[in-house]
Amino acid sequence: MSLFRKKSLEKIVAEAQAGELDGHAPGMNKVLGVRDLTFMGVAAVIGAGIFSTIGTAAFNGGPGVIFLFIITAITCGFTALCYAEFASRVPVSGSAYTYSYVTFGELIAWIIGWALILEYAIGNVVVAISWSAYFNNILKAIHINLPEWLTIGYQTAKMNYDAAIAANQSTADLVYTHAPSILGFKLVVNLPAFIIVGLITMLAYIGINESRRSANFMVGLKIVVLIFIAIVGFWFIFSNGTTDNWSPFLPKGMTGVLKGVSSVFFAYIGFDAISTTAEECSNPQRDLPRGMIYSLVICTIIYVVTTLVITGMVNYKEFEGVADPLAYVFDKINMHKIGFVISVSAVIAATSVLLVFQIGQPRIWMSMSRDGLLPKRFSTISPRYKTPGFATMMTGLLVGLPVLFVDDKLMTDLTSIGTLFAFVLVCGGVLYLPKLARQSGKFNIPYINGKLIYPVLVVLIIVLIALFKPYRFDDAFHGLYLKDRAVLQKELTVNDLNNIQSVTSGGAKTLSITKEQLNEFSDAEFGDTLRSIPTLHNKIFLGGLLAIVHNLPIYLFLLLIVFMGIFSFAKSFSLIPLLGVTCCAYLMIEIPAKSWMVFFGWMAIGLSIYFLYGRSRSKLALQR
Repeated sequence: MSLFRKKSLEKIVAEAQAGELDGHAPGMNKVLGVRDLTFMGVAAVIGAGIFSTIGTAAFNGGPGVIFLFIITAITCGFTALCYAEFASRVPVSGSAYTYSYVTFGELIAWIIGWALILEYAIGNVVVAISWSAYFNNILKAIHINLPEWLTIGYQTAKMNYDAAIAANQSTADLVYTHAPSILGFKLVVNLPAFIIVGLITMLAYIGINESRRSANFMVGLKIVVLIFIAIVGFWFIFSNGTTDNWSPFLPKGMTGVLKGVSSVFFAYIGFDAISTTAEECSNPQRDLPRGMIYSLVICTIIYVVTTLVITGMVNYKEFEGVADPLAYVFDKINMHKIGFVISVSAVIAATSVLLVFQIGQPRIWMSMSRDGLLPKRFSTISPRYKTPGFATMMTGLLVGLPVLFVDDKLMTDLTSIGTLFAFVLVCGGVLYLPKLARQSGKFNIPYINGKLIYPVLVVLIIVLIALFKPYRFDDAFHGLYLKDRAVLQKELTVNDLNNIQSVTSGGAKTLSITKEQLNEFSDAEFGDTLRSIPTLHNKIFLGGLLAIVHNLPIYLFLLLIVFMGIFSFAKSFSLIPLLGVTCCAYLMIEIPAKSWMVFFGWMAIGLSIYFLYGRSRSKLALQR
């Protein structure tokens, strides 16, 4: 009854080869090759990110945000190699869920499976909302105007209305004001987003062959469009002499570049969805690794070139609040027809992302159901279409219903958390796989002994964090939450400022300063001043606790890499998986705390389901 009981690697492979997975009669169509997998990876990665979030990243980091795309690609590259190793050894559906079951045991597998459900579902909610926005722009361009209350989520409309009320602004032109009411409830729904989710779910249900052809067509089309954009963009930049827009290349330094972590990483997620199709690959042990790596390389080149184009055509400062940066830059230079083509391409790109994710998620449900952790209906294969039919329809509902109502601002971070969680466990899991001799046709991660290299890297990382993020240590050392200095200054009363204790050679005396004088103090002087005010001692203590909580992620990260450095030295771990865990863990600590709170809430629901249902009905439990 151990919470960490594991599945046998040999048994999983034997069942997959014999086609006897839990006795489900109709097998799945094995039709996917390297080209199909590569196109599916590109379909998942080149989507809403390149047509929307790339603008936010460019505004924060300037042209130098290309370094963040490269850093993220390297991070994903380490992870892709680890996925490839697992895919070669465990050629069955389930992705990181199945891999974790083999290496870490059932509880961790459930946690990662539940996180993947969040990743795919929430990711598609964001993409569907983005798809709707671009689709509505196209309709307006051809003079078709849907009622606004059918084109936006209820939560977004209500938030805009409440913000206007709070700011004493007019609400006369807002969607929420004009929306019809039913029994006192405002009818505001994102209908186009719901419809596209329904159509994509039907396509995923009909079959992998039809999905493959559709994905390949959409990927081919958007690559042609992006190549055209790059050619026209570079021609404009060099013919009109706008290369000055690339200077300064790093206007806000690496700090500005790293502000785009969530949006850029969100753009990259999806290549791991390829691994969920293992049972539909003609040769998964050879083709899955190649498909992942090829798609990652292609997508990185596309992102870097596109970023250079848009930041060369217009100054990076102009991308503040721009939701459609590619269309924006061409409209800015009066190439409106190209802007319209880009909007159409954005719709196609988002559609391909929806398709890949709607294919991936049901196969996670299916794998968990096969293991007894979810009801058997989720692993039922359609006799006619040979797809996990019930799981596919449930996925459609899980994505389709939220897109009618929710706002997408929090969703990007939640998707990134689920993805990074999976990446860390996959990279860590590779370290525990038994070493095998190289075999023809199977992928193996190149072994680089991390015995000495990784501990040196750990020391270097600690030094870099101390140099470039000193406030993390400074806050805790001084017992102050200096990040909210402005908030603390507002809380200071006249009485506080008239009771500053100063100790001199002549003894203690009370000083008095004004808030204007306090504004001129450095952070260190500000901290010393606060500590000298007797009436603020309790607030300072609370500030110290807040500082510790604020810095907890970085402390946990440092503790993790120190332990990995020790084990690497003792056990001569492979360097590539170690780097994968390190990079993904660092990206995790850059995600805001409020997103983590929602994630932990989701995990609490998942663990409740596991302990109330899955643990006792697990196949491993029943085999005892």
